[in-house]
Amino acid sequence: MSISFKSLVSWSVALVAAVLALQAIYVAISGGWDITYGRSWILCGAVVIALLGNPLAERVQNSRSSIIRNLPVWLLWGIDLILIAVFVYGTMKFIEIQILIEETIFEYDMKDIWAAFAAVVVLLEATRRLFGLPIVIIASLGIIYCLYGEYLPGFLTHSGFSLNRSMQTIWYSFQGVYGLPMGVVLQVVLIFVVFGVILESTGASDALISASVALTGKTRGGPAHSAVVASAVFGSMSGSVTANVVGTGSFTIPMIKRRGFSPAMAGGIEAAASTGGQIVPPVMGAAAFLMSDLTGLAYTTICIAALIPALFYYGSLFASISIQAGADGIEPIPESERPPLNRKDLLACLMFIIPIGIIVFVLVMGRSPALAGFWAIVAAVILGVFNKRNRENPWVVWEALKKAGRSCAWILVAVGCIGVILGVLNLTGLGISFASVVAEFSEFSLLAALLTTALAALVLGMGMPTLPAYLIIILVLGPVMQKLGAEPLATHMFVFYFGVLSAITPPVAIGAFAAAPIANAHPFSTAVVAVRLALVGFIIPFIFVYEPSLLLVGDFEILSFLRVAICLALAIWFINTALIGYERRSLAIPERTLRVVIGAGLLVQIPAFQVAFFVVGLMLLGFGVVLSRRRLTS
Repeated sequence: MSISFKSLVSWSVALVAAVLALQAIYVAISGGWDITYGRSWILCGAVVIALLGNPLAERVQNSRSSIIRNLPVWLLWGIDLILIAVFVYGTMKFIEIQILIEETIFEYDMKDIWAAFAAVVVLLEATRRLFGLPIVIIASLGIIYCLYGEYLPGFLTHSGFSLNRSMQTIWYSFQGVYGLPMGVVLQVVLIFVVFGVILESTGASDALISASVALTGKTRGGPAHSAVVASAVFGSMSGSVTANVVGTGSFTIPMIKRRGFSPAMAGGIEAAASTGGQIVPPVMGAAAFLMSDLTGLAYTTICIAALIPALFYYGSLFASISIQAGADGIEPIPESERPPLNRKDLLACLMFIIPIGIIVFVLVMGRSPALAGFWAIVAAVILGVFNKRNRENPWVVWEALKKAGRSCAWILVAVGCIGVILGVLNLTGLGISFASVVAEFSEFSLLAALLTTALAALVLGMGMPTLPAYLIIILVLGPVMQKLGAEPLATHMFVFYFGVLSAITPPVAIGAFAAAPIANAHPFSTAVVAVRLALVGFIIPFIFVYEPSLLLVGDFEILSFLRVAICLALAIWFINTALIGYERRSLAIPERTLRVVIGAGLLVQIPAFQVAFFVVGLMLLGFGVVLSRRRLTS
């Protein structure tokens, strides 16, 4: 194809992306579009961005098959344009039929059904190009299950549904692709996706990294600790682990390596830190607002509940990095080499401090999350004007809108695909059946039921951005947790944590795979290090299900909270020193084993048990201090 055609496609994608971002800002002010027109045409725009922004003509060039690589370029572009035409037709059919349903009794014919089926296939193809096969396979199996589930045994069986009935629910109702999740994303989430991109584009992320490096210069970890701080703040706003890894990791990972950490460790630190950013209030990758909507709890309640677990997660990361630095013989950066935090840097920090403060202020005043996101964007743009680089390049606004629109499209396509799965669950009742089966585990062991749920959450969340991962998991597994007797907020937080942590869990580990090329490390080795660093994140959800006091809301008991917090802090230290094999000195295998046992014992939520292990743990720590002093004096 000629350069002019490619240029036309590029500008078309950019224009649609910018419109998508601008409509998110408009919705935050006005309250939204008509449900039929808004949800359908906005998803259609997202699919256009996904297909033309990732065209077959470019993807085929990387194919290993010479036959595929030699396909005519005009044919590949033709296929993409046909796919877009099919989806546009399906969208128009959806709108037409929704109007008819409001006005009269309507009966579907096969042309309507096949138009819907073709549009769903195009949606799955757009999802595949953005996120790969895992989520597409699940959605495809769901459609097959609708059609042939009556032949399956046990709890999987149902009465059977025709293609006609399946497409009525999946495409032509508000229980499938255009269901509640799509509405929540359009009303609340997209404005924060735009906010995160604008904040990054105006230079706030650079100021954040500079401040983080200056503040952590005295620690052994140095740049590694700065990566943790920067990723915690930036990751909370970005809503994407991958974007966070690339955005902060391109700067922090080389610095971490220069301090003496191995490539896999450098990549693992950034992957674990970026993943944890999604659990940090007040934004939590925009999931806090979705969780508030789904639970019916106040947004401030969600933030308060998320605070202590997030502090423990990052406290564990800090401790693990410090222990590893000690084991590797890495010393703090000499004071002469530390970048000073001058007045200019402090003023630059206001570029991200003020917008975040505005979000909290507007929400505390009782206004809507969307309006908070809008005023945060206004503040970010105004503050961006004070950045000389932005004044010299006004096109930064256009670039930010394009990037924001593309990010919105990714979320919308993923949520549309999840809508297919949601339609299957609503039609077949599979979610309720699965919940009943898993609930049977709880009759024998609550822990076994939780482990099963956690494993399912990790699988469902693999390869997905934070928000869609949480959404699909809570829709499928939420009823399971409710049957186990867990508190609703603990339920949502439990599956949310495992949906987030799926980003670093092998074999997909999308966050680790994004960090590995920057660190020049093997992706699997990077994922293993990231999981070890983030181990506490896999443990905390079990604790707050058993002891909801850790969430600070509901039936809060101060004594239970203190017991859990102190034991968890000590367990974190013992487990980290055992895994790394160092605490002021190298630890022998027997002592490392003992530390693992003590750490595990402190996590068992039986007070008498915890007190016993706490005493033993203090004795072991005292013994280690005495032994280290003897070695220094000898």
